[in-house]
Amino acid sequence: MRRLLFSFLFLPLVLAAANLKLYLKDGGYQLVREYQVEGDRVKFYSVERSQWEEMPVALIDLERTQAESQEKQQKIERQAKEISEEDAAARALQAEIMKIPQDPGVYQLENGAQLRIFKLAESSVHSSKGRTALRLFSGIPLSGKATLEIPEAHSLNIVKENRPEFYIQLAKEESFGIIKLTPKGGVRIAERLTIEPIVKQTVEERDSVQVFTKQLTDSGLYKIWPQEPLEKGEYAVIEYTEGKLNPQIWDFRVE
Repeated sequence: MRRLLFSFLFLPLVLAAANLKLYLKDGGYQLVREYQVEGDRVKFYSVERSQWEEMPVALIDLERTQAESQEKQQKIERQAKEISEEDAAARALQAEIMKIPQDPGVYQLENGAQLRIFKLAESSVHSSKGRTALRLFSGIPLSGKATLEIPEAHSLNIVKENRPEFYIQLAKEESFGIIKLTPKGGVRIAERLTIEPIVKQTVEERDSVQVFTKQLTDSGLYKIWPQEPLEKGEYAVIEYTEGKLNPQIWDFRVE
């Protein structure tokens, strides 16, 4: 389809290039398909009359005719190059998308080719009453302060580059981003929670990283990467709905 569109766009340019203005010294012009200078005569094929004609070269403004013809040809070549580059970029993007699974999750293309699949991290809520599995948290009338934690002090998912690019396939439209994790003891803190049981409201605070995002498909595939280089440390790609305490976390470590 893209190549067909390219043909449709390029064909009018080619056809337009075939029609030239043969300028006359009296200010008028003849619209011609081509022309030839033969001694003191100019032969040309008239677009209007669809036949070959000729007139004295002394009546033709050849300098203006040739200058406009060259400018027109250069413009056509520039437009053709732009269309060709857009076509190449579209094909490269499609090839990139085809490398990413359609299953919800977080992925990376190492060296632009090798697919890396990140495992969803386990998380739990730690309050004064102890740690509670996240999936059970909604039914527990906690109050005050708590933290959302990931086990272990360091992620096993090591990332070498400081501006890594990730692909996230969403199961549904939710917020997502990259956050910095805070190691504490044998865990890493992903969010700081303020819980109000009466109004059943949870306020989540996280250390978000400024990111760029690019939507790749209508089905929820996005590319995400940090705006600035990341310092060495613990991070995660996170998907969430604000106030619902339903984060999905894919942790990694920058070395």
